[in-house]
Amino acid sequence: MSFTLHTEGKSTRGIGKRAAAAAVAHLDERSIKSVYRRWAPFYDRTFGVVASEGRKHAVQIINRSSGRVLEVGVGTGLSLPTYRRDLDIVGIDLSPDMLEKARERVRKDRLRHVSGLHEMDAGNLQFPDASFDTVVAMYVMTVVPEPEKVMRELSRVCRPGGQVLIVNHFSSEEGMRGWVERRMAPFADKLGWRPVFDVDRVLVCDELKLVEKRGLRPLGLFTMMRFSKASAQREAA
Repeated sequence: MSFTLHTEGKSTRGIGKRAAAAAVAHLDERSIKSVYRRWAPFYDRTFGVVASEGRKHAVQIINRSSGRVLEVGVGTGLSLPTYRRDLDIVGIDLSPDMLEKARERVRKDRLRHVSGLHEMDAGNLQFPDASFDTVVAMYVMTVVPEPEKVMRELSRVCRPGGQVLIVNHFSSEEGMRGWVERRMAPFADKLGWRPVFDVDRVLVCDELKLVEKRGLRPLGLFTMMRFSKASAQREAA
């Protein structure tokens, strides 16, 4: 299933730009950690259920590949048991409370293919260049303070010829959904994510070629985007 995204565009119908600016101002590291400290105990039974289709689709794509995988924003580790066991999975998250849930899952399920779970800022990844064959960020870009910086970090740690996958919500300018998103925007610091978010904010890396984009259930609220990173030869050319 594919669909056309509506972005914020030039018009935000009244409060759009002000709301989006307010949301950006309030989404900092402290507020993100605070929100996900509250979310951690019941995340799996709430948003984790809503987001299951996106996780399933991304993992199916990754399981057709090989090598080392970085999951940025691993959260409580809901995806970890579903990766193929011969992959080497590394996860990072900013929230120590969410990471503790992920570590409990790894211990309980004996997930030996998970080689590391680290508390880390997605905008400042502590890995060398080209460390991973696949980099995936599910439901992350509307959460981080500087999504453009995060995209550049995802690209940096992906090897040439590797892939970067994004699963995310992108806002609509039109209809009831757009109206609701714009009015939710000033509460981004309480929600822990930006209801108003333009797809252009993830299209910032020239070396990443968009090779697949599709809308996901439920109701096309989320979109999967798969990028291929240019090989070293192509970058040199």
